[in-house]
Amino acid sequence: MAASAIGVVVTGMGAMTPVGGTVAQTWDSLVAGRSGIAALDQSWAQDLPVRIAGLVTTDPAASLSTREYRRMDRCGHLALVAAREAWDQAGKPDVDPDRLAVVIGSGYGGLGTVLSQVRTLDAGGSRRVSPHTLTQIMVNGPSAWVSIDLGAQGGARTPVSACASGAEAVAQGVEMIASGAVDIVVTGGVDACVNDLAISGFAQLRALSTSTGDPAAVSRPFDRDRDGFVMAEGAGIIVLEREDFARARGAAIHGRIAGAAVTSDAGDIVAADQAIQHRVMQKALAAAGLAGSDIGFVHAHATSTPVGDLLEAGAISTVVGRDVPVTSTKSMTGHLLGGAGTLGAIVTLQALRTGHLPGTLNFENPDPGIHLNVIDTTTSCTGSEAAITNAFGFGGHSTALVITAT
Repeated sequence: MAASAIGVVVTGMGAMTPVGGTVAQTWDSLVAGRSGIAALDQSWAQDLPVRIAGLVTTDPAASLSTREYRRMDRCGHLALVAAREAWDQAGKPDVDPDRLAVVIGSGYGGLGTVLSQVRTLDAGGSRRVSPHTLTQIMVNGPSAWVSIDLGAQGGARTPVSACASGAEAVAQGVEMIASGAVDIVVTGGVDACVNDLAISGFAQLRALSTSTGDPAAVSRPFDRDRDGFVMAEGAGIIVLEREDFARARGAAIHGRIAGAAVTSDAGDIVAADQAIQHRVMQKALAAAGLAGSDIGFVHAHATSTPVGDLLEAGAISTVVGRDVPVTSTKSMTGHLLGGAGTLGAIVTLQALRTGHLPGTLNFENPDPGIHLNVIDTTTSCTGSEAAITNAFGFGGHSTALVITAT
């Protein structure tokens, strides 16, 4: 998908993450190397095999009406608050409702509501089930609520592609604008399923870290001693605009999505394919009209799993080389699942804007099988004009975004 023919730029960003309730707070934490991963001390977590996670500590209720809060699942809360931040930063543009769309992806939607309402049904019968249950559990709930909030009538889409959902949503937004269908797309990803079912399921797959000790030291992408990812929740939302539309209204432009690519492995439902990861990055570069040598840094998907990080590292090294700086901020936030890909895009945009690339926390013992320039502290990326951010998900979903400075 090429963004260059028309020009697709970013004019707003919003985030609700374990390290901050806004983009500014999240960015400050990442640059400072502060982790948002902590012990789960809730009663429901005490018998679980893994009792750490990254939770959003900023209460979304403070930014929502009582009616909004009661009618949505937590993933809707996080998405709507982040979308409002992004829309405000974009200047609340005056746009024809038919030319405004919303694309927000999620891996699991209202899973928390599913669990709570099944337990309510079992304990108290059908009359105790909330009348809001069905609209809360819809995976398209966040995109629907944001479209209602903004009056967007150009479409409200919901890519469901596991941990690639947020990045794929951005790719779909780019495609909608590049096709001429709309002028603005509010896009991103969200998940809020830090609960006993999701943790138990991932633990049974042996995907989660079982390390004990300091929770902040557990997520360690690319490190020799990594043993799995850390569950987290959060939302990342960006406002995409057709470049000439944004410039005509005098909008501040934070960067551009120069190219995007989406592929499918068509292989194993869980295991990744390094060749496909290589291909999706190459396709995104081709869409942007760039080569691997043009890339200043990579924000990797790198969740901290032994096999996953190794495969991605091999793909990155063949596409951009071994010397380009590489980082994974999941070392501080944990894995936001459907929200991870868009947060990666926000981090990439901020790094290009500020010239500072957050490092990979806990990268202490390089894996001898990984041949990358993984940075462990915030590093200057001044002069970088282009970067890649990756997102991969169960089901063989692979997405790469090439982001450039203004």
